[in-house]
Amino acid sequence: MPELPDVEGFRDRLSATLPGRRIDAVEVRDSGVLRNASARALNRALSGHRFEEPRRHGKWLLLPAEGPTLLVHSGMTGRPYYTSAGDGDRHDRVVITLDRGELHYADQRKLRGIWLVGDHSDIDDIDDVLGDQGPDALGLERRAFTEILQRHRGALKPTLMDQSVIAGLGNLLVDEICWRARLNPKVHIGELDDSDIRRLHRAVTSVLRTAVRHGCVPGLRRWLTRVRDDTDPSCPRCGTRLRRGRVGGRSTVWCPRCQPG
Repeated sequence: MPELPDVEGFRDRLSATLPGRRIDAVEVRDSGVLRNASARALNRALSGHRFEEPRRHGKWLLLPAEGPTLLVHSGMTGRPYYTSAGDGDRHDRVVITLDRGELHYADQRKLRGIWLVGDHSDIDDIDDVLGDQGPDALGLERRAFTEILQRHRGALKPTLMDQSVIAGLGNLLVDEICWRARLNPKVHIGELDDSDIRRLHRAVTSVLRTAVRHGCVPGLRRWLTRVRDDTDPSCPRCGTRLRRGRVGGRSTVWCPRCQPG
């Protein structure tokens, strides 16, 4: 599932190819990924405009085009990408022909998709689609992070995954962060002391920096992510058999020794 590092990778790659490209035509091969506009409306709104610098907030990718803006949420399997050679994916749902190259949106399961807002300067329209979004997790300073947590009293993992609290953290990232901070994902925010919050913020910063460099949540040798899907996984740090369960309705993996509670 694309999380913040994947979407930041989409943004980074498209920022090297999209800005200044004129939209010549929009081909919708499967309207099942269009959430608030018809194929005809999408083509009419975008044709003739030029893409500007892509942006990202949390798990959302924003593609402004001199007025109209595409908002892309990849869900579990979505992938926007640029191609100069006309290559494609069998799951391509939308193909935007540019004055040079093409922008494709591929999505096997079509759980989220593409929204259109009329003018990228009209933040209310964008906010209507994005919903209540907290500050972006990438680069969040410790003071702001601490203030955010102090306003909440729920369990740690559901709080971190709540996009209205902090935008961009998904299931894999939060399990990795909690493991690195040595905090049980079920612990209540109110039970955390200053040292816990400092460790948690360091873990958020470190995990996101590394993941963004890889363009995904990587399964590195000393990462929980590498072993979490093993049949009988053990903690990469202490060797203890990991536990599995559901926290906040999501599949969760943690180490009972490193993360007691």
